[in-house]
Amino acid sequence: MKNVLVIYYSQSGQLKEIADQISLPFVEDANVNVTYYNIQTKKNFPFPWDNDSFFDVFPETFKQIPTEIVPPSNEILQTKFDLVLLHFQVWYLSPSIPINSFLKSEYAKTILNNVPIITISGSRNMWAFAQEKVKVLLKDVNAHLVGNIALTDRNINLISVITIVDWMFHGKKRKVYGFLPLPGVSNQEIKDSSKFGEIILPFLKQENYNNLQQKLVDNGAVEFRWFLLSMDKKANKMFTIWSNLILKNPAKRKTLLKVFKGYLFAAIWVLSPIVHLIELILYPILYFSISKKKKYFQGIS
Repeated sequence: MKNVLVIYYSQSGQLKEIADQISLPFVEDANVNVTYYNIQTKKNFPFPWDNDSFFDVFPETFKQIPTEIVPPSNEILQTKFDLVLLHFQVWYLSPSIPINSFLKSEYAKTILNNVPIITISGSRNMWAFAQEKVKVLLKDVNAHLVGNIALTDRNINLISVITIVDWMFHGKKRKVYGFLPLPGVSNQEIKDSSKFGEIILPFLKQENYNNLQQKLVDNGAVEFRWFLLSMDKKANKMFTIWSNLILKNPAKRKTLLKVFKGYLFAAIWVLSPIVHLIELILYPILYFSISKKKKYFQGIS
């Protein structure tokens, strides 16, 4: 009997749907025991978000400052798992506060120690450098990353900004203005994600994960868009400056967060189209460099 732990934190329910679909082949196999762990924090985060709460979590999220979590059950703490499916949201180009808090906890050191891990993110579109941060956190608790699945909103960047913001602040997955696409990972892609569980299952039974990531990638598990990777990298540099500034000036926090909100608006609607145009022009010149980066970010090294 193989023991599989499915870890997730989901506000809207989308990541829980993804977790259920990917784990479905395990649930249907009589030789696999599946346990679910819904991470909860002592401090609740709202959904839908309100304006103040959404921007107020920025500095702590980006600087990966943990908060106190509700302890996992004794059953989870006392079970030796053969595989963990770690699902996470991306907040401000970083793993969400609940996931980050778990990975930095003593519980993670107990649960994940020397255990194969497959990371699964559900995000708008910029996931790459959040995944890099998760890699570091997993290494710190002696976990072994054996696979990665990155599911995203595949719509045009600026369109997805409009639809995701509407979803986050209104709490309903709907077509904005009556004609824009639904926000988030598409319903069909979520439904089809059970195929990833089917791919993973034989590797679990063999206790050998060699070539797993390549099979996942071959089946569409990791979307790569060079423009978004470039934006992700640039935004991480700017977020470092902003988060440091805000945390070092607590008396001016509210004012600085308002200014940050203005910066973020300008970066999305003014700077990102310019960067996108520049990247398109440079693409032929940077082709071989981009190909190397694609191979790296679609891998698990």
